[in-house]
Amino acid sequence: MANSHVAVLAFPFGSHGQAILAVTRRLATAAPSTVFSFLNTSQSNFSLLSSDLPPNIRVHDVSDGVPEGYVLSRNPQEAVELFLEAAPEIFRRELAVAETEVGRKVTCMLTDAFIWFAGDMAAEMKVSWVAFWTSGTRSLLISTQISSEKPSLSKETLGCISGMEKIRVKDTPEGVVFGNLDSVFSKMLHQMGLALPRATTVYMNSFEELDPTLTDNLRLKFKRYLSIGPLALLFSTSQRETPLHDPHGCLAWIKKRSTASVVYIAFGRVMTPPPGELVVIAQGLESSKVPFVWSLQEKNMVHLPKGFLDGTREQGMVVPWAPQVELLNHEAMGVFVSHGGWNSVLESVSAGVPMICRPIFGDHALNARSVEAVWEIGMTISSGVFTKDGFEESLDRVLVQDDGKKMKFNAKKLKELAQEAVSTEGSSFENFKGLLDEVMKV
Repeated sequence: MANSHVAVLAFPFGSHGQAILAVTRRLATAAPSTVFSFLNTSQSNFSLLSSDLPPNIRVHDVSDGVPEGYVLSRNPQEAVELFLEAAPEIFRRELAVAETEVGRKVTCMLTDAFIWFAGDMAAEMKVSWVAFWTSGTRSLLISTQISSEKPSLSKETLGCISGMEKIRVKDTPEGVVFGNLDSVFSKMLHQMGLALPRATTVYMNSFEELDPTLTDNLRLKFKRYLSIGPLALLFSTSQRETPLHDPHGCLAWIKKRSTASVVYIAFGRVMTPPPGELVVIAQGLESSKVPFVWSLQEKNMVHLPKGFLDGTREQGMVVPWAPQVELLNHEAMGVFVSHGGWNSVLESVSAGVPMICRPIFGDHALNARSVEAVWEIGMTISSGVFTKDGFEESLDRVLVQDDGKKMKFNAKKLKELAQEAVSTEGSSFENFKGLLDEVMKV
C-alpha cells in the first residue's frame, strides 16, 4: 500500500542485525512505496550498512543503553542486559522521531523476536507485530513450548515434543531448560516464548521441507508461521546488484582443486574456539595434507603455530574474510567446519555440503545435533573440542569413508528440497509473498 510505514527493530548483537537487514532490503526492494524505518544501535549500524541501501530504508541510530561514562565488564551478557532494560523507552522515542520524519504513522512493527516487548508496543499503537526468529525451527519450538510448560527433565531426550525425539536435554540452549534460569538472557527467552503467540506473524530463515513435523507443530502454535528461506538461495547471486567481493582470491584458488576435496573453516564473527584449539586445527590440516580455506579474523592469526602459514602456502589459504556462500557452492568444496550457527548450517544445507560442527554457545549444540542425528549430513567434533587426532579423524570420516559418502548423499537431497522451496512454485517463495503482504497492509 502506498502509505504503509514499517518500523524495523533490530537486536544489535551477534549476527541478528545482519539477518534482519537482509530481509528488510529484500522487502524494501519489492515494496518501493513502503517506507522502512530501520532502528538499531549506531555501533551495529556502522558494522552493517553499505551505501547501496534501497532509498525507502531510513536508518536510525538508537542508544545502546550503556550509561555515559560507564565501563562494561568482560561479561558479554552485561551489554545485552543494559540494552534490554533501556530498549522499550529508547525505541518508543525513536519511533516518534521516525513518524515525524516520514510524515506517516507506523503501520507495522517488524522486529527481531528477541525484542519481545514489541508485542505490547504494537498493541498500544494498534498495528501488526511481525517477529523474525533468526535461528532454527527446533530452538523456536523449545523456546515457546518450554515457556508455557516445562518438560520433564528426568528424561534425557525431548521426546515429549513431536519432532524432537533425537534431541537430548544437553543439546538445548543453556538457560532454557537447564543452566542459570535467572540470567537476563534466560528471562528474555522466557518472556519471548510467552509473547510470540500474540504476534500477527512469526517468520524465519528456513524451509518447510527441512522439518515437516516441526512446521506443522509451529503452525499450531502461532497465528501465522512462515518459513522464507534459505535466504542464501532466495536472494541468490543472480540478483546481486554489486560485483562479488573476493579480496583474497579464494574463488580463483578453489577453481584449481578437485571435486569435493576442500575443507572450509569458519566460526563466524562473534565467537572463535580458544587459541589452543586453533593450534590443533592448524596441526591437523598440515599433517592431513587436505586443501583448505580458513576464514580467521586477523586478531586470531597470532595464535597459529610458527611456520604454519609458510609451510602450507601450496596446500591452502588463511584469510580474514571469504565469500562463504560462493565457496560452499563450488563443486570442489568437500566439508564445512563450523560453530554450527543457524545461518552457517542453512548455507551448508543450501549448498549440499556436509559439516563438522564445534558448538560454542546458544543454539549451536542443538543445530549440530540436528546436522548429525536428524538430517545425518555431518558430525559434531568428538567430546566437543578440537584435538589434532580428533580433527584428522573427522576429516577422514567425512571426506574419505563410506560414512561421509552417506552424509554427502543426504546433504545433496536437502539441497534439492531447498532449491524447490525457493523456486517460483515453492513454499518459501509463496511464504515470502505472504510476508510482503503482511508488512504492506495498512
